[in-house]
Amino acid sequence: DDDLIALSRVARVVADARDAMLAEVRSGVTTGELDAIGRDVLRAGGARSAPRLAYGFPGWTCISINDEAAHGVPALSRHLVEGDLVNVDVSAELDGYWADTGASAPVGRVSAERSRLVEATRAAQRDAMSAARAGRPLRMIGRAVERRARSCGFRVVADLCGHGVGRHIHEDPSVPGVEDRCDRTVLWEGLVLAIEPFLSTGATSVVEAGDGWTLRTPDGSVTAQFEHTVVITNGSPLVLTASAA
Repeated sequence: DDDLIALSRVARVVADARDAMLAEVRSGVTTGELDAIGRDVLRAGGARSAPRLAYGFPGWTCISINDEAAHGVPALSRHLVEGDLVNVDVSAELDGYWADTGASAPVGRVSAERSRLVEATRAAQRDAMSAARAGRPLRMIGRAVERRARSCGFRVVADLCGHGVGRHIHEDPSVPGVEDRCDRTVLWEGLVLAIEPFLSTGATSVVEAGDGWTLRTPDGSVTAQFEHTVVITNGSPLVLTASAA
């Protein structure tokens, strides 16, 4: 019970930071300005940025645009423009507990394909959480993501996986967005996971950009991601990073 209370506390802070950042997504705003919003929410909640703390990341949050799938570095010189697809990924530590969340959003009016990509990825994340129950194989999460992606005409970025979380930002087990039929891992009650499918308009892999942090698609494919920290139960998982009511 104490663990759940502490996890819920840090999860509330990262979810609030995510939502505060998303509320300011618009053409003309810089990723550095969005990062500062996330920083202020984390500080107000007494939390420390996970990527800064664990890896020395140069931002408080990760902000990725279009073909940048993950770990985009915020900058005051980087402006969002109409038609972009932006992802914010917020993770933090508070009193020894860690939580992780993320979401993608359109900047103003975007193409029909990009709009569909966002909705397909959101649905894939919901499907993945529905598949995550104690006693079920972990690989069913990847199966659910693959099925949704395929039915919507998109691809899964298989290089990028969800993960265990709670006592550190990245823990075992890895949670692939594709089904690994050789994986015999069975989910158990009380397991804490960050479930985060990445879908793209074409690519299934990523490469590291010249800044040494950003991961982008090799062919310019646009990507989207949604992520929640959840606790596995015998029924539907507890979603710790849901938006405040």
